[in-house]
Amino acid sequence: MRICRMLIGGEWVDSRSGQTFESFNPFTGKPWALVPRATPEDVGAAVAAARAAFEDSSWRELSATDRGVLLGRVADLIAERADGLAELETRDNGKLITEMGAQLRYLPQWFRYYAGLADKLEGRVIPIDRPGMFNFTIEEPLGVVAALTPWNSPLMLGTWKLAPALAAGNTCVWKPSEHASVSALEFGKLFAEAGFPPGVVNIVSGFGNEIGDALVGHKDIAKVAFTGGDATGQRVYETAAKQIKPVTMELGGKSANIVFEDADLDNALKGVVSGIFAATGQTCVAGSRALIQRSILDEFVARFVELAKTARMGDPLDPNTQIGPITTRPQFAKILDYLEIARNEGAKCVLGGGPSERPECGDGWFIEPTIFVDVEPGMRIAQEEVFGPVLGIIPFEDDDEAVEIANGTVYGLAAGVWTADIGRCLTMARRLEVGTVWINTYRASSYMSPFGGYKRSGFGRESGLSAIREYVQEKSVWIDTSGETPNPFIQR
Repeated sequence: MRICRMLIGGEWVDSRSGQTFESFNPFTGKPWALVPRATPEDVGAAVAAARAAFEDSSWRELSATDRGVLLGRVADLIAERADGLAELETRDNGKLITEMGAQLRYLPQWFRYYAGLADKLEGRVIPIDRPGMFNFTIEEPLGVVAALTPWNSPLMLGTWKLAPALAAGNTCVWKPSEHASVSALEFGKLFAEAGFPPGVVNIVSGFGNEIGDALVGHKDIAKVAFTGGDATGQRVYETAAKQIKPVTMELGGKSANIVFEDADLDNALKGVVSGIFAATGQTCVAGSRALIQRSILDEFVARFVELAKTARMGDPLDPNTQIGPITTRPQFAKILDYLEIARNEGAKCVLGGGPSERPECGDGWFIEPTIFVDVEPGMRIAQEEVFGPVLGIIPFEDDDEAVEIANGTVYGLAAGVWTADIGRCLTMARRLEVGTVWINTYRASSYMSPFGGYKRSGFGRESGLSAIREYVQEKSVWIDTSGETPNPFIQR
């Protein structure tokens, strides 16, 4: 068993209660690591350490350029240890080693990008309309940031929060999911090695229902950055609202992957596979609704089913595996419930539809790649986030109906559009109520491009120039240069 400890104030510590919990390998279904089970007292210690670090001269008086140097060192350390970190994450959450390896090798770019932005946060001199007044602005860090990440991509989603927050001069307390904490705790070692002062980055592990409110509601938390389900996001939002603190939220999705009759069908088929079966469908941007123009519906379904049958399932550490296990046992059970719900509502299962019994899947939590047809837009399978390898295929007649169906959920995270018509590309990009539109591609991301949702998929943006603005506050400074104070009873 791997033994883990939390990072608080630059020290690796156990929970004050001494309690731990087991982290399970989704492929074997067996525990492989012991993780500290933090208490509210541990959270308080982490926040206090982060607040002390924020006020300490070793961080507060560090130049923005030097903050960027530290972030650059973290990037170099990630690059050196990408393969080891990827393996830890695969053991912890069951994601494919091929994807985790590629993700970890790309992750340094986020730290390098924000390292470069650290000393580009510039105020403005405003040509104010008041005679004898000089006015300028300063952009300042918020303070202590609480970063809460889910189990499907803890290192990537943690990076999306920590890199811009640190570049802006904040300090952080990171709480990864209790289902995938091991890689995050290992990742924490990089900050000390890079030369960050103690307490600038703290990591606490534990159960959200035990320490989530203590972290989000702590009086010294200045900002909350959360990625996860919308029900939990609502509770986080309500807790933060009690203290009027800013929140960035990236929540669930029910993304539409829209295939028009003029699309390159070979590419569209691969794009729909990428949308729903890559990462075993356990992504917030999963294209779990395939909207197919009725004129090509039969051909698309026939070809897609045959393509999906070829998917290789098994050990996520095997580079040849294409679909791995479901990360947690509760999520495995939830997906099985949704399969039954879909059948009861009248959807027809044409592939999969249950747990895998393939010998290469061993004792892990595997769901067969599943495809439903005869899906109506109002069905639960088309409205609610399943978070697994389950696709609902919905036909449409024309552009207007495609937009109506695509926008007809409470979510608005992403959408895919497959067409050869450039005019349609631009029109669909404007009409779809989502934060990201992929056209003739799917699941593309970059540190340069903002990411976030509309509607119940959240608000605020991660990555790109937009993200660093989420971690600063603007101060306006007025200087009277006239040397005279006029009537004090009249507003200047």
